[in-house]
Amino acid sequence: MENADVRPTGPALPTGRGDLSYGVVRALRGRPGSGTPLPPTGTADDAAPYGEDLHLALYLCYELHYRGFCGVDPAWEWDPALLAFRADLERRFLDALRTDTKRRTDVDEALADLLVEPPDGTSASHYLKDEGELWHLREYAAQRSVYHLKEADPHAWVIPRLRGRAKAAMATIECAEFGGGRADRIHSRLFAGLMTDLGLDTTYGRYVDVATGEMLASVNLMSMFGLHRALRGALVGHFAAVEVAASPASRRLAEAMRRVGAGEAAARFYDEHVAGDGTHEQLVRREVVGGLLDEEPWLETDVAFGADATGVLDARLAEKLLSAWGDGLSALRTPR
Repeated sequence: MENADVRPTGPALPTGRGDLSYGVVRALRGRPGSGTPLPPTGTADDAAPYGEDLHLALYLCYELHYRGFCGVDPAWEWDPALLAFRADLERRFLDALRTDTKRRTDVDEALADLLVEPPDGTSASHYLKDEGELWHLREYAAQRSVYHLKEADPHAWVIPRLRGRAKAAMATIECAEFGGGRADRIHSRLFAGLMTDLGLDTTYGRYVDVATGEMLASVNLMSMFGLHRALRGALVGHFAAVEVAASPASRRLAEAMRRVGAGEAAARFYDEHVAGDGTHEQLVRREVVGGLLDEEPWLETDVAFGADATGVLDARLAEKLLSAWGDGLSALRTPR
């Protein structure tokens, strides 16, 4: 009997980029247990840990916990075979991160690096503020939409895993991210307004096919940390790193939007983060991180790892964007 929950809503399944992601797409087009096999166990062992194929496959698995895909049976969310396959992908990704990330045990040390603004900054936001043209900003927004159209959703997973001060402060910050009770102030909706000003399609998931593997990896990091209770410390570290770095980067991006005449809604999204994230930075460091470590001090290494892993992936994404733009090329992926 046809599953009544399989409705023609949600984003379309993206196109695969290799054996791993093609295998997931093929499976999701059927029903769990219908006979379409997933890639065999161990297939991910030889995959590039930051590559497009692995990260699209992982993104497909994670997205089932958010909005799912048009026509895909929601029973896939908890299918044991798909979860086992996802675990292989996660293991490959997490092992690479642990190898490539600094092994620090001091959270203050990890976050201190983010508080120092180098005079000759080379981030994507520095480039966009000083040299970016309208087409660069449109590409940046298209890439970032993979996260910003569900902004703060991955971080909400950690709230039930926290206690006391950490839980209260995290809920306070998330409430602001979700508009403080006003639907028109939800950050994902503000980003949709930014996209409209830039002439982009605001449909959820519209730009997944052109998002680079580096962008998908950044989004997958949040989902992986959020969906695993064992990684709650890493999620808090990631969240702290984002909040510490957000305000100065948002200020530069607001300047870039105004300089190219992108529109008031485009600048408003980043103005909101300049105003809010400065306050959030203190709250997350003192209450979320501090509260967590008062309750569970043994998680400090995990918190530092989460912050540093965020930096590793942010640097990879910035390198991808700036390398293409420096050569006068599009940084968006061309679907095959």
